[in-house]
Amino acid sequence: MKTLVIVLALIGTPAKGDVHMKENLDDSLKMVLHHEGGYVDHPSDPGGATMRGVTQAVYEDWVDRPVTEDEMKALTVDDVTPIYKKNYWDRVKADDLPAGVDFAVFDLAVNGGTGRGARMLQKVVGVTQDGGIGPQTLAAVAKMDPVDIIENYAAQREAFYRRLKTFKTFGRGWLRRNEETRQAAIKMAGG
Repeated sequence: MKTLVIVLALIGTPAKGDVHMKENLDDSLKMVLHHEGGYVDHPSDPGGATMRGVTQAVYEDWVDRPVTEDEMKALTVDDVTPIYKKNYWDRVKADDLPAGVDFAVFDLAVNGGTGRGARMLQKVVGVTQDGGIGPQTLAAVAKMDPVDIIENYAAQREAFYRRLKTFKTFGRGWLRRNEETRQAAIKMAGG
């Protein structure tokens, strides 16, 4: 419960309408970084060495060269922010999604991949699940209540986690993250 209070405190006042874009990126990134934490290199994590949620492979691709463990450990929020914006926020068209839905999709895009985040949204809104958020997906999203989307998205996300072979190792944390994301996203949506 203490963690949920921290996460909800991070988002402040819910943003409304089109004004949410920049504010929601900043608030969403704060929450993602809260969940992602610092440097981790867990042997059961297929992502390998990670700092602030950015894997070594992603960072090496970003800087177009191999990096050392020390470089990974030294990554700052300023270092990873443009990666999150370009590789996750922009890829799931979060600026075009309603407040709250943007965070829910962004958080799963970070935690499970942008294609999966997009396909799960498409499943929830009943359009072809091609992994690319475009006009059809956005039109379907616009016809639905954002809180309903967030609730259904969280249920789909939990089911996804429970199917993973590493659920026994990481499941408790994933479910906590999903629940905290659901609650924060609903608050952002004004619900």
